[in-house]
Amino acid sequence: MKVNFSYRISSTYCWYKDWVNENRKIVRMYFINDIPFTWDELEDIGVSIEEIPGLKIIADNQKEYNVEELYNYHSYLMEEEFNPLIFSLELENPEDLPDDRKYEEDLAN
Repeated sequence: MKVNFSYRISSTYCWYKDWVNENRKIVRMYFINDIPFTWDELEDIGVSIEEIPGLKIIADNQKEYNVEELYNYHSYLMEEEFNPLIFSLELENPEDLPDDRKYEEDLAN
């Protein structure tokens, strides 16, 4: 019997810090079944300065992440072939993946 799984993409705004838990900033974090797999910096997704106070309220009520935690999540997702940006997965809502045109532009430059 073959079992079909489908996975759900979600995103929210949260705080992100560097290796030494400094340089805290708000990012839009993307998750697959509640496991973070990538993020967008606010300036990369066109967030206006007027939106920042509202996003801060959201971020203040979410889990905060640092580089080491995201590295560990990334390692796990790669080991399990579960990163939706790398591996072909059955997604309930693929339209909620981050816009890959931004990544293609980054690679072209």
